[in-house]
Amino acid sequence: MSESAPTREVARRAFAAEFNDATYTFKESDDERAPVYSLLPTGERANRVFVVGTLTETEDVGEDSEYWRGRIVDPTGTFFAYAGQYQPEATSVLRDAETPAYVAVVGKPRTYETDEGDVNVSLRPESITVVDAGTRDRWVVETAERTLDRIETFDTADEYDAMSETQYEVDLGIYRDQVVKALEDLEDEAEVAAEA
Repeated sequence: MSESAPTREVARRAFAAEFNDATYTFKESDDERAPVYSLLPTGERANRVFVVGTLTETEDVGEDSEYWRGRIVDPTGTFFAYAGQYQPEATSVLRDAETPAYVAVVGKPRTYETDEGDVNVSLRPESITVVDAGTRDRWVVETAERTLDRIETFDTADEYDAMSETQYEVDLGIYRDQVVKALEDLEDEAEVAAEA
């Protein structure tokens, strides 16, 4: 492999609540092809993310050509994924999926500013795959672990943690509470399933 070949960024795991708070984006060089990173409030930079949740709704919101929006729910909130002609595989999954269904999505975070000046965060999927409940459950547990790791090692001496502290001034306890809630939801579901 030549040294100039781009390497793919690791897809970070984040719950919807934190992902939707990641409104700050940056590049690490002036090269126009440099990756754009979203800064997670827990101090991790993300060029790609890996999420799993329940696809509850799909809609073609395109005017001149197909442009699909998928609503994907995890225990902490909602991801919105948008796919069009440049993401043909993801588009076909959103077009053909029967909701509700568990889906795994690898994609790039995208931010856009509304007319009111708010910043919304969405996902541009590279891939969407229909998965089973076990896959979703494992993702919740692993994402909880990664989120807690980021919170526990948060240190403003670290470049991205310092950037997060400056950009968001957020109480990381919020994300710890959401991890607990996500794991409790999983436990409740398991109990309901066991009783059924």
